Amino acid sequence: MAEMSSGRRLVGEMISEAMAMFIIIALGDSAACMFTLYDPSPYKQAYWGVCIAWGLAVTIAIYVTGAVSGTHANPAVTLALAVFRGFSWKKVIPYCAAQVAGAFLGAAVVYLMFGPVIDHFNLVHHLSRAGDGGAAGVFFTHPGEEITPLHALMDQVILTAFLMLAIFAITEEWNTVAPMANSGALIIGLLVALIGASAGYLEAWALNPARDFGPRLFAFLAGWGPQALPSPGNYWWVPIAGPLIGGLVGAGAYQGLIRPYLPPRSQRKEQQAEPSTASNG
Repeated sequence: MAEMSSGRRLVGEMISEAMAMFIIIALGDSAACMFTLYDPSPYKQAYWGVCIAWGLAVTIAIYVTGAVSGTHANPAVTLALAVFRGFSWKKVIPYCAAQVAGAFLGAAVVYLMFGPVIDHFNLVHHLSRAGDGGAAGVFFTHPGEEITPLHALMDQVILTAFLMLAIFAITEEWNTVAPMANSGALIIGLLVALIGASAGYLEAWALNPARDFGPRLFAFLAGWGPQALPSPGNYWWVPIAGPLIGGLVGAGAYQGLIRPYLPPRSQRKEQQAEPSTASNG
């Protein structure tokens, strides 16, 4: 096969990143619709089902697109890789734009499927899109009970730091206890589900600027207007800034506190041949 030009390769990578976010949002926001719009909800007494749905959406996205672009599927990941892992700065903006575009299209498909159910939900509960933000939570995130925007910013920094710390560990080629081969995709999906199960009710665990902004932009154009942008309390920027900061914090923590103390390369082959004793106490 002839070698691709750098321009054609970048186009393919952007399509891959858009497709990854399309998969994540189309499936993840559909799970949010199932949780929110139906009474009784199939998930009300089984919130873990929503978490695992989001996590498996991430896993599937990685399996579909990982060989093309590495499946960043998150501007926070792209930025952290550029800062700490040598990812090309020239690709940061194209990757991020593709991720937002894919999330926008994913939200459009969710609306195409669940639009009548959204309208029925708002009618039954006497809500409107632009006035009350009826059912907006199926598309984008917002603070939970007693959570202010500034507190949400702190939460998103902390949670995304956990996400990036773990992603860097899972994908570290010299980490002898990291998942082998393609099983890393499943572990990253379970990681996303774990964060949702641990703290999702705070503000719906955005962790990803594209995951929030793409659907938020779609909802703005689909009739939610100011409830989406700038949103009550001018909240729209929090799920963008928080994950970007948190991603750098988590990646920096791994690079500075863990990576320098990995076993010397001469010992790694020996350790890879031995079973891990980490779970034996």
